Amino acid sequence: MQNATESNATPQPQGLRLMDRVRAAIRTRHYSLSTERTYCSWVKQFILWHGKCHPADMGAPEVEAFLSWLAVERRVSASTQNQALAALLFLYQRVLGIELPWLDGVTRAKDRKKLPEVLTRSETAALLRHVSGTNGLIINLLYGTGMRIMECLRLRIKDVDLDSRSITVRAGKGGKDRVTVLPSSLVDLLRDHIAQRRRWHDEDLAAGHADVELPNAIERKYPRAGSEWAWQYLFAAPTYSTDPRTGAYRRHHWNERNIQRAMKQAVRAAGISKLAHPHTLRHSFATHLLEQGYDIRTVQELLGHKDVKTTQIYTHVLNRGSSVISPLDTIH
Repeated sequence: MQNATESNATPQPQGLRLMDRVRAAIRTRHYSLSTERTYCSWVKQFILWHGKCHPADMGAPEVEAFLSWLAVERRVSASTQNQALAALLFLYQRVLGIELPWLDGVTRAKDRKKLPEVLTRSETAALLRHVSGTNGLIINLLYGTGMRIMECLRLRIKDVDLDSRSITVRAGKGGKDRVTVLPSSLVDLLRDHIAQRRRWHDEDLAAGHADVELPNAIERKYPRAGSEWAWQYLFAAPTYSTDPRTGAYRRHHWNERNIQRAMKQAVRAAGISKLAHPHTLRHSFATHLLEQGYDIRTVQELLGHKDVKTTQIYTHVLNRGSSVISPLDTIH
């Protein structure tokens, strides 16, 4: 067992079960519900793998053994192993207040360098012809702005500026804000969508269900902000649902599964043989901008990449065999 450093742990009431403590620490830091579920799943797997031994009675050797098993026996990807490591470090440092030494004994999963799947312009055009409604508007936005799917679904009314043709992405990956381009071709569609969204909001106010989930400490600082028009989700769910964390009955944002299903159907209908999903549109956005001659720094800022090296992968996609003449074509 390691020495505890209580300054790292989240102060919690006595008597809470371990998994309740994990959830409380996650919610204190305003992590997403998907992160909460993922971290809790890894903590449970870790405990079960060690025969239900309490994590406080284990330490770095047990963490190393579990992570090595994931790589050697389960053959998980490097990203999956890193996800498990992040969950366990959170458990020890933020919940138990225990600092683990550097994990030198971990067998690392192999990190395969893969080029992202990218649609050609003609494939993208064919795909977009097979989407419609709110799903279609969101899919067009994903390609037209380079946003990640959850960045798009979590947009608030105040984040869209139709006049300046810009969208502000709040708390993207890494907690950073950024501004991306709003396609002019979507302005009228968005204006109509916002008008319909306003009608929903007026109905919600009348029904007493206009409150919306707010980020960080905004709700405590501005108690009435949750019912204000500016804070409403741009893409709201058509029906009310119960918040699994707070029990609040209200509209959440549009379900990401709707977009995934619509994308899959459009790919099939367009006759595209590539394994394209919503994130493929982000890859395509970046690659097509580079094809148009935009510099890599501009693309980096629009995507919100911290390091330009992350953006440079699209130059490899851009140059993939496009300017090479096969020797077979020179001998006929």
